[in-house]
Amino acid sequence: MWYVVVHVVSGVACLDNIMYVVCAMSSTIQLYNMDTYSPLDIVIMVDGLIGLRPLDIVVCRHDRQLYIADWFNNCIWRVSVDDKSYVKWLSMTQSMTDIFTRFTVISLSLTSRRLIVTSQRSPSLRQYNTTDTQYVRRRLSWHSTERAAVRGE
Repeated sequence: MWYVVVHVVSGVACLDNIMYVVCAMSSTIQLYNMDTYSPLDIVIMVDGLIGLRPLDIVVCRHDRQLYIADWFNNCIWRVSVDDKSYVKWLSMTQSMTDIFTRFTVISLSLTSRRLIVTSQRSPSLRQYNTTDTQYVRRRLSWHSTERAAVRGE
């Protein structure tokens, strides 16, 4: 008997004719052929993503790394597309005293080794260099409701 489990897709990134897909409540990255949309026999399992709420995924073509926004653990995972190794690359560690304004990872954008992270609660953007995690904060108006950002060249 076959059972089909359908997950909610929360992010897609593409590199070298392969589509990398993260789904809500899953600790795996599913790979698909971009020509046929058929699943590949490879699945990347990220063990630290137990209880995962992946909300987004982007890929850096320069260093061939995937970056995954993990809402549950409030961090960003970095996964190599070549050897499938992974690391909790960046944690948004903050005081829990004010849960309404703390920075909570919700979406990612990546251009020229600069990762932009938006927050669910805090009215700010964060920009990180993927080479050294150097951080730059961009404050937004309290009236803003941005949930995604894209950096132009």
